[in-house]
Amino acid sequence: MSGICEQAVGGKVGSALTLAETPLLSHVLARADDALILGHRLSEWTGHAPLLEEELALANLALDLIGQARLLYEYAGAIEGAGHGEGDFAYFRDPPQFHNLLLVEQPNGDFAMTMLRHFLYAAFADPYWRAMVVAGDATLAAIAAKAEKEMAYHLRHAAGWVIRLGDGTEESHRRLAVALDTLWPFTGEMFLADAGEAALSDAGTVIDPAALRPRWEATIARVFAEANLTRPGGEWAPSGGRAGRHSEHLGHLLATMQHLARSHPGVRW
Repeated sequence: MSGICEQAVGGKVGSALTLAETPLLSHVLARADDALILGHRLSEWTGHAPLLEEELALANLALDLIGQARLLYEYAGAIEGAGHGEGDFAYFRDPPQFHNLLLVEQPNGDFAMTMLRHFLYAAFADPYWRAMVVAGDATLAAIAAKAEKEMAYHLRHAAGWVIRLGDGTEESHRRLAVALDTLWPFTGEMFLADAGEAALSDAGTVIDPAALRPRWEATIARVFAEANLTRPGGEWAPSGGRAGRHSEHLGHLLATMQHLARSHPGVRW
């Protein structure tokens, strides 16, 4: 990232945006970052998917997520009130300023890894957005009304592939099992809340992510049973993405995603 850190932002020179984050702003940015980063990961399959039909499906899933990110970044700009827009939040923040889950920044790997990662996330995002439809924040509720329909489809699509691969050939099952061992430790972070988010959930503004765990567990159990997958054991559960502590994978992703905007700051197209 050192090659792009000294760039002009909105006509001013600086390494990244300077944000004064409130709990609500951090929460909105976290959900936007999840959608943006996972959407970018899915877009990396363009031209490489195993089937033409799946090529189109992955592109549309990516567009759904990026659309969610745009709405959330727009709301983040309104909350902050400093004139920043979706492009500023997406392209002019450095890795420690991103609040996405570690799960979504993990590399695509093979098709089994990509589908399992998407399933594990969608099994959380689907009930999250359904619950947010009736949350206390009217803007988030409006965004949720759109996002929950999209994530319901994402969950069905990803679950179908997990079952198909897990109950398929010996090789497809092996690859899915490897993906599960790799990705499972990152799932615990989805249900954690810091003090700011806990206060928002106590006030009824947002949903306590821990409250969604039983439904997520039920979905996981049902799909894993059909896919002949065994849930991993172990207690190692890395976290820190919400606090800006990321793997090296996010830096590489952002270097690619942000390069054009940082090379030509202020350009509109």
